[in-house]
Amino acid sequence: MDNDIRLFLGTRLTDITKNRSDCDLLEGWPSSSDLDTLCIKAGGLFIYASTVVKYVASKDHLPTERLTDIISLPECTVKEGKSGIDQLYMEVLERAFSGIPVDEIEFYSHFRSVLGAVLLVFDPLPVDALSALLGVSSIPSTLRSLHSLLLVPKSKADPVQIFHKSFPDFLIDSKRCKIERFYINPSVHHHEILLSCLNLMKRRLKKNICNLDDYTFLREVEDLPAHCKTHIGDELGYACQFWAKHLLRVPSSGRSVEEVNQAIDEFFTIYLLFWMEVLSLIWNLDAGVYALNDIQQWYISVSCVLSTNSANLFLFLFIRGECPVSGYMTASASSGNTST
Repeated sequence: MDNDIRLFLGTRLTDITKNRSDCDLLEGWPSSSDLDTLCIKAGGLFIYASTVVKYVASKDHLPTERLTDIISLPECTVKEGKSGIDQLYMEVLERAFSGIPVDEIEFYSHFRSVLGAVLLVFDPLPVDALSALLGVSSIPSTLRSLHSLLLVPKSKADPVQIFHKSFPDFLIDSKRCKIERFYINPSVHHHEILLSCLNLMKRRLKKNICNLDDYTFLREVEDLPAHCKTHIGDELGYACQFWAKHLLRVPSSGRSVEEVNQAIDEFFTIYLLFWMEVLSLIWNLDAGVYALNDIQQWYISVSCVLSTNSANLFLFLFIRGECPVSGYMTASASSGNTST
């Protein structure tokens, strides 16, 4: 493995000398001793070597300086487990934001919210959809400095990609990510994403969201996916399918419990049938059934009584995903819901 890593590092770093006419890289760079040191630091982890190459290859920095940054990191061995990759990740993060003072609380809070959403969503979202979900417009610029750790797409129609699972594993572990401004607390950010989902559904959900004719059966709708893409979109589709999964990861104690409880009660009172309609349109009513189970589990964990409005979830049995608009009549008659 070490021979493979050394070959990879030697080849990729040498390629940098061929592609960077803007800086004077000496022949024989990197040196044999540099490669030896990098192999020791990698400790058999190919992801370490891959991250080093992306970090050194940054077009906005001198490769020699970046390589020196890595070479000068404290020594570690394979016996020290994750410490080598942890040091590398911390170095990349600190260098990426070296121009931002550590007391810029608002900036780092925004950074954690954006990166936390990228790491914790259950289905990767395109940048524009993630922006709409979070209510922000600066996702690419916020993450641009992390190109060696994340694939930040040029097109907002593509999702941000994580190069290796070890990076989120590092960021969500407070024992490994020891600098607070970079630490992603899963419970905090699942709570943020949950509220973002609920707020987005409150703004966007409405009766007959795709403007279909009354009593239309979904199997008869021409190009239904196109209707859903236009009127529902990736962000609302995500919120409707996954909000309860984020709920299940919200702490069962603390100040957030009452806030979440009130938000859910309002959601079931006003938006339940609209939510059901969307799940029906995207052919995923099962998500509603699983959501009920997740919601019940959360309420049990916080020792609360689930709102009686939540019983309306069983109205899925009346709709069956066939005729969502006419289903309002049956659902309303059965529940007394006035949201129609």
